[in-house]
Amino acid sequence: MFRLDEKTAVVTGSGSGIGKVVALLFAKQGAQVHLIDRNEEACNATVKEIEEANGKAFTHACDVTIQQQVKDVFNEIGKVDIVVNSAGVSHIGNLESTTESDFDRVYSVNVKGVYNCLQAAVSIMNKNKSGVILNLASIANNVGLQDRFAYSMSKGAVYAMTLSIARDYIDKGIRCNCISPARVHTPFVDDFIKKNYPGKEPEMFEKLSKSQPIGRMAKPEEIAALILYLCSDEASFVTGCDYPIDGGFIKLNN
Repeated sequence: MFRLDEKTAVVTGSGSGIGKVVALLFAKQGAQVHLIDRNEEACNATVKEIEEANGKAFTHACDVTIQQQVKDVFNEIGKVDIVVNSAGVSHIGNLESTTESDFDRVYSVNVKGVYNCLQAAVSIMNKNKSGVILNLASIANNVGLQDRFAYSMSKGAVYAMTLSIARDYIDKGIRCNCISPARVHTPFVDDFIKKNYPGKEPEMFEKLSKSQPIGRMAKPEEIAALILYLCSDEASFVTGCDYPIDGGFIKLNN
C-alpha cells in the first residue's frame, strides 16, 4: 500500500525539516522526487541520500516567492502528479508588534509562495486531468495561538486556498487537501530555542513539548506518513479536507 511508483512528486521547502523527510519517504515509495528550495546545497545533500538508497531525485534551486522562477521550474519538470507545499516561515508577535516588513515577509513565503506553486502545478495537472496537492497548514488556522498573528493569517489563507482548489478542480481529477500540525521537532525548533532562550534550552524544550496534550512534539516522520497517505491512490476519495495532526491540541486543550 501507499506506493508511488511512476509518480512524479514536487516537494517545496525540501532542504530540511518536514519537506526533507517527505522527499525521502516519497522516494522510498517509488516516486521520482523534485526538491525545491532556496538552499541548493541542502537539497543536494538530500538528493544524494535518496540516490544512495537507489531512489530518483533532482534539485531545483528556487525562491517560491518569485513567480517566474516557480513557473520555469515546473515547466522544466514537465510531468507533475503530486505537489507538497511545505516551504514556509514563522513569526512571533501579536498585531501591534508585527511590523509591515514582518507581515510582508510571512505573506510572501507562506501565502504568495503557495499560490505561485499552486498555479504552476494546476496548469500542468489540468491538462492531464489528474493530480494531488497537499498543503501544509497549521493548528493556527483552527485555534487562536498567542503571539502568532502573521503566521496564523498565512496558514488561514493556506486552508482557504485548499478548499478553493478542491472545489474548482474536482471535476478535473485534481485532489487538494491540507494538514494542520501542532509543534514538530525540527532543526527550526532547536534553533529557535537556542536563539531565544540561551542557557534554558532543556527547560524550554520540555515546556514546548508539554504544550501538546500527548506530552511531546511530533516527529517529522509522523507528519510525512500522513502526507504519504493523502497523496497516495489509497486516498483517492479524499479531497477538500484539513487533517489535524496535533497530539490532541485542538480538541483537548479547550
